[in-house]
Amino acid sequence: MRSTYTLKIAGLERDLPLCPLNQELSIAAFVIFGDVELTCACARELLKLAPAHDIMITSESKGIPLVYEMARQSGNNRYVVARKMQKLYMRDVFSCEVNSITTAKQQVLHLDGADAELLRGKRVLIVDDVISTGDSLRAIEELVTRAGGNIVGKMAILAEGDAKDRTDILYLEKLPLFHADGTEL
Repeated sequence: MRSTYTLKIAGLERDLPLCPLNQELSIAAFVIFGDVELTCACARELLKLAPAHDIMITSESKGIPLVYEMARQSGNNRYVVARKMQKLYMRDVFSCEVNSITTAKQQVLHLDGADAELLRGKRVLIVDDVISTGDSLRAIEELVTRAGGNIVGKMAILAEGDAKDRTDILYLEKLPLFHADGTEL
């Protein structure tokens, strides 16, 4: 039985562990936390595809190192993070519910009013590590729209499952889904 999937991306190769979601379906776990080489390479390649934008937004948490590195490489000094928990410092917050494939329960994304002001009237690029069901992406789109931002692009390192067929997102590579025995769907 297969336990890993070898991914080739941005000139690099990584072995991803297969993780069961249920008795029939497994996913390859793609985690950029702690992998500086991979984060920098993916940021560089995504920036080559990125449309002109004023500011980027991602959701907490795996997209944070990616959007940070994209901002750093492109010379931007700011980016915005939609938070999974409302923090004490946040004011004039608005929120949106989201169902994530990798989380067993419903989540809520929160946008601070000060961050919303950074988005208002700006060309906003939505960035994520993996797009699968698209629900997290939909929630960020709703937050950006409510903040008055103009979404100019949506991108991710990987498009998983049906997301690979979407024409509204830019991504570097496809990530297949797997049967419980490790064979690709």
